[in-house]
Amino acid sequence: MAFQDDAARLTEKSKPVFLLTATIKNTYRASYQPQLRVVHVEKPGAKEAADRLNFTMDEKAKEETGSVESGNSYLLRLELEPGQYELRGLTSFASSFPIHAAFFTPIHSNLEVSANGVFYLGHIAATVRERQGNEFKAGPSIPLLDQALAGASGGTFDVVITDQFEVDERAFRAKFPALAGVPIKKAILPAFDRAKAQQWWEAH
Repeated sequence: MAFQDDAARLTEKSKPVFLLTATIKNTYRASYQPQLRVVHVEKPGAKEAADRLNFTMDEKAKEETGSVESGNSYLLRLELEPGQYELRGLTSFASSFPIHAAFFTPIHSNLEVSANGVFYLGHIAATVRERQGNEFKAGPSIPLLDQALAGASGGTFDVVITDQFEVDERAFRAKFPALAGVPIKKAILPAFDRAKAQQWWEAH
């Protein structure tokens, strides 16, 4: 992710950077709080690995409490070349020996990158609850025991995207020197489309 080096500075030739925050919590199986590991961004019609961009967490991103009340939060910085993309989703893991489970938070938001600068996409609040009927699962079904005990296969995600610019801007500027004196423009993601997420899950 962008700004891993505190000495880094943005210039007119720097790639566009997109900032967003995410908080993930599990209210269904509280002992297993997902820890975000990868943000998945894809080019339209992605067919090859080169079309799928995986932004992995660094220590600067993490604000993990492990509590069901606060969840685990992250400061995300996506550096992208100009073009069309889709913010596909978030992969997280939860462990409590000997159980290790994987979670996938669907986002499926289109993202157009057309100009240099720094842009704020909003805050993603993703909460695991018990799924009802054929709602999309919060994670894969396999391995059966691990995924069930952690609530990944028996749970689903409620996802809410909001504009928390005032709070998030302060957090980013306090942690990343590269943002000093740099304007941050708002480009808030659209509201989460649960029907789209359900359709994608049923197709995959």
